Amino acid sequence: MSEHLLNAALDAAEQGWSVIPLRPGDKRPALHGEAHCPGIGDCVGGHRKWEQRATTDPDRIRAAWSTLPFNVGIATGPSALVVVDLDMPKDKGNSNADTPCGVTTFEALCERTGQTVPATRTVRTASGGVHLYFTAPPGARLANSAGKLGKLIDTRAWGGYVVAASSTTAAGAYTVTDPTPPAVLPDWLYGLLAPRQFTRGLTAAPATPKASRYAAAALTAEIATVESSWEGQRNTALLRAARALGRFIVWGDLPRSVVEEALQLAGESIGLSPSGCRSTIRSGLNWSIAHNSQRRTA
Repeated sequence: MSEHLLNAALDAAEQGWSVIPLRPGDKRPALHGEAHCPGIGDCVGGHRKWEQRATTDPDRIRAAWSTLPFNVGIATGPSALVVVDLDMPKDKGNSNADTPCGVTTFEALCERTGQTVPATRTVRTASGGVHLYFTAPPGARLANSAGKLGKLIDTRAWGGYVVAASSTTAAGAYTVTDPTPPAVLPDWLYGLLAPRQFTRGLTAAPATPKASRYAAAALTAEIATVESSWEGQRNTALLRAARALGRFIVWGDLPRSVVEEALQLAGESIGLSPSGCRSTIRSGLNWSIAHNSQRRTA
């Protein structure tokens, strides 16, 4: 047992953060998977996944870390945390020499949205990246995200975990660089990460229930595509989404105002300017409406 790892797990638990053991020198959970579940202990009533088994109980933590020098994982969801993971480009020769790191991309996002980089608990990762710790807003239940805020920016919330400070891997150690207590996730970041529901106004569309369901599903899918688009492709993704959705306006399945609002929010959430979004959306919808004068029939 490494005393500093036990202490790191206990310190996290004292702050109300639920921990799990990670394999020594690794980032993977040390807990068994469902295929190898013995059906005893925590799993006597059925297999419990790592997020369900995460704990703040000091006795359980001491018992677990008394056997091996486990790294420490913090289950972000049960800990009411949202961690923004600012990663480094993967080393693939010189192919990524000009790729900005997650920190640079996040700073650019803050600048575009008129925000300052939040002051909060910060951990340097073994690869040289950064973890920004935030407290989840009351009542919020955010999921993990990958690239939603920008390239090389992921977030960990429900369904995710982060490697805690004091843990080490072959790449190096995780260290606290700013011990400031986690700030509440800023409203502007929450707005970019919260799931969007674009159902308002759909009942006003004079379409059959089947067509309305299909149109609503198409709207949701196109919005997801825009929000997951990479930097340099975002305006193109927004234009394609507008062109794909314009036909539903012609056919009476979706009101134009609903489509425009949904696309505008999606475009702004990924850093496009409000005026640029409006211009692109208007161009794409007008093109689609002109080229979809009637519904095709089978």
